[in-house]
Amino acid sequence: MILFVIAYAAGVLTIVSPCILPVLPFVFSRAGQPFARSILPMFLGKVVTFAGVATLAAIGGDWAVQANEVGRYAALAVLAGFGVTLLSTRVAAMVTRPAVALGNRLSQRAAGQNANVGTSVLLGVATGLLWAPCAGPILGLVLTGAALHGANVETTLLLTAYAAGAATSLALAVLAGGRVFAAMKRSLGFGERLRQGLGVAVLAGVAAIALGFDTGLLARLSYASTTTLEQSLLGRLRGNSTEARASVAPAASDPQQAYRSDLPVEGTFPSLDGAVEWLNSEPLTVEQLRGKVVLVDFWTYSCINCIRTVPYVRAWAEKYRDQGLVVIGVHAPEFAFEKRIDNVKRAVKDFGIGYPVAIDNDFAIWRAFGNSYWPAHYFIDAEGRIRHHHFGEGDYAQSERVIQELLAEAAGRRKDDGGLVTPNAKGAEAAPDFANLQSGEDYVGYMRAGNFISPEGVTPDEARDYTVGRPRLNQWGLAGNWTVRAEQVTLNRAGGGIAYRFSARDLHLVLGPGAGGKKVRFQVKVDGVAPGPDHGSDVGPDGNGTVSETRLYQLVRQSADVRERTFEIRFLDPGVEAFVFTFG
Repeated sequence: MILFVIAYAAGVLTIVSPCILPVLPFVFSRAGQPFARSILPMFLGKVVTFAGVATLAAIGGDWAVQANEVGRYAALAVLAGFGVTLLSTRVAAMVTRPAVALGNRLSQRAAGQNANVGTSVLLGVATGLLWAPCAGPILGLVLTGAALHGANVETTLLLTAYAAGAATSLALAVLAGGRVFAAMKRSLGFGERLRQGLGVAVLAGVAAIALGFDTGLLARLSYASTTTLEQSLLGRLRGNSTEARASVAPAASDPQQAYRSDLPVEGTFPSLDGAVEWLNSEPLTVEQLRGKVVLVDFWTYSCINCIRTVPYVRAWAEKYRDQGLVVIGVHAPEFAFEKRIDNVKRAVKDFGIGYPVAIDNDFAIWRAFGNSYWPAHYFIDAEGRIRHHHFGEGDYAQSERVIQELLAEAAGRRKDDGGLVTPNAKGAEAAPDFANLQSGEDYVGYMRAGNFISPEGVTPDEARDYTVGRPRLNQWGLAGNWTVRAEQVTLNRAGGGIAYRFSARDLHLVLGPGAGGKKVRFQVKVDGVAPGPDHGSDVGPDGNGTVSETRLYQLVRQSADVRERTFEIRFLDPGVEAFVFTFG
């Protein structure tokens, strides 16, 4: 129930997000209309359509991808026609008779005549097909859960709650705006100008969506404005729910203990059962760990956010091991290749991880904690109680102080902690340059792909030739003969490549040699030439490199001023697999 409340509240917050701007003209075109026959049907159409389409996307079938694209094109056409009829009745008269009849009815309704429920539902359906909300932590939680455990009725209900929250805040805005519009219409000659202004706004909204501004520029503007609010809401509600469970947790065993931390109790230490294998340790249990301070780190080895936290987790494990800290890495795979135990063993060795790692391929420990994020850190005291959690990278100083607090509590006294760790992180492990980061994560498999601009479009699970075209910022395309699969793209013939227009200090790409493990040679170019001093840690200045194992490869690190660049990679051998772009 709490997650439904969180999803609804996150939807309400979209009213302050710039991602809502492209659909506002469609919504405000109903301002001043009767609520029951115009505004309510429109929002019901929007909620039902968004929840349905988002559920199909979570299921991830190729037919759902194609149907959604067709639906978007149809919706753009309907709303563009609606905007034209608002703008000029003369222009409307130039279209075909059926379109004129429909346009006149839409225009009349928008101009203040009797509202028609069917017209309002049609506009709501079109808006639901086009609305692309910025995926903050809460919407990401819902979609991640669907990807991991399969879409179900709960997924649809959560998406419906999210859309209903957005509809609620928009409905309040429309009801308030209706009064303003009514006053403006009473002004001499202003009604016609208002109708034309709405027409211009509707056409501008259609253009913004068609050009991808709703998921590009506006998504980047929105991320900072709503993520903090959503993370705070999620943390508060999660804390409230776990405090009830914590009320039955065992009390301190030593009433004479001199030092007690004021960190809240969030819950009890869940079971560690269900791992398919343990690395660097025999299987550990909650009972064995009683008396120790425990940090549980959920991670997956190709995740850039996880990779950038590894130096800190590794340093904490080494610094505080003799004081009673036990670090447990729980490796929960995002991609199928991360379920291969040999791949995880190699990654643990490459990262220099010496603490115990539970391979949680079945997500048993993940579900026991109720976790939804990579990375996620849970801090557990010596009495087996969760006292703090942190989702994502960053806030390392606060996390280390939590460790110091819990160790001091376990020892009964505070002592000199020697300050905070300062890892010497290199390559992909280095902290990102957030000040210059304008590109975000982009998956290339059709299940979660976005911003793909090859003019041939995606043909799922079939080999075909692709051309790149001319990508704009945060767009990418394929060149050569590829097969686009749910999680990855696979190169069928040598000479194929991928291009991406980006703006960030670092560019990473998760790559694998494909079936048989045969190495694949590649060449990287930045703005058409070898990267030189802007090469990443997995490529030389001449742009040459080799895919020898499935992992994240750092291909570009801009050494001077960060600016918008075009990245190209060409593979000299067939068989390579590509999964996801990330940036830093």
